[in-house]
Amino acid sequence: MPLPLAQASQPQRASSSHSISAPAAALECPAPLRLWHLASLDAPTVAVVWSLAFAHAAAVRLPAWLPVLIGLGTWAVYIGDRLLDARSALRTGQFDALRDRHFFHWRHRSILVPAAAIAALAALVLIAVFMPAHLRERDSVLAAAALAYFSGVHLPRSPRWLAPLLSKELLVGVLFTAGCVLPTLTRLPRTNLAQVLLAASFFAALAWLNCHSIDRWEAAPTAHIAGKAAVIAALGCAAAFACSFAGLHIGLLLAAGSASAALIAALDHARPRLTPLALRAAADLVLLTPLALLLAR
Repeated sequence: MPLPLAQASQPQRASSSHSISAPAAALECPAPLRLWHLASLDAPTVAVVWSLAFAHAAAVRLPAWLPVLIGLGTWAVYIGDRLLDARSALRTGQFDALRDRHFFHWRHRSILVPAAAIAALAALVLIAVFMPAHLRERDSVLAAAALAYFSGVHLPRSPRWLAPLLSKELLVGVLFTAGCVLPTLTRLPRTNLAQVLLAASFFAALAWLNCHSIDRWEAAPTAHIAGKAAVIAALGCAAAFACSFAGLHIGLLLAAGSASAALIAALDHARPRLTPLALRAAADLVLLTPLALLLAR
């Protein structure tokens, strides 16, 4: 019978220390940033910033309740995801893939489970009270896609031919970006549709890069992703330059995303000087570059 996860956390960390340990002099994560990451507050922060940035770049005004809905919904989903990962490890005794964020969620599940339930309930109330019926129908497509994500990632078996499509990194990148850009797309004049879709495609690649980098850093200590990050940053810069030359406001958003990709490449080079927790939190922190556009308006 597997040990309780709280008891197994120390052996797990010892057994995996070779793959994810950092030098004794490595920079540790500041306490506020550590809590931001461990409590899964990083994902809803990024989601709200990206949603507002998409709307700002497209000159769309979002109602005040929408960012709140996005933040609450994202937080509930990420808490559920962490706890499902932890529960799966508890049942199988395979703790090698779990990190500090999973142990934190499992240790504090008596707080986080009710918090996620309250967040999900509050999100449903916002939908019922404020969201028009025709927008609910459109968002049901995204909800079905999110269900496919959980089915593909957390159910024990899925068809082999679906494995590439149900890659966690790919699904997170696409679904996360879709959830952030959908409020803008539903309120967007058709004349601006192409440029927003261009930005959404780039940010989906950036979200994939974020997930892929974290996975590689944690699973393969000798793997490097700086080259992939540099390619994505270069593509974003080229698109930003083209949009700015054409007088499109979306160019600034693409430039901010390119900066995020470049910062991920820099983190890849700085990895030996950071603890695993600091590296993981920083990988999400660098996704907040669009915040500069919101603060500058």
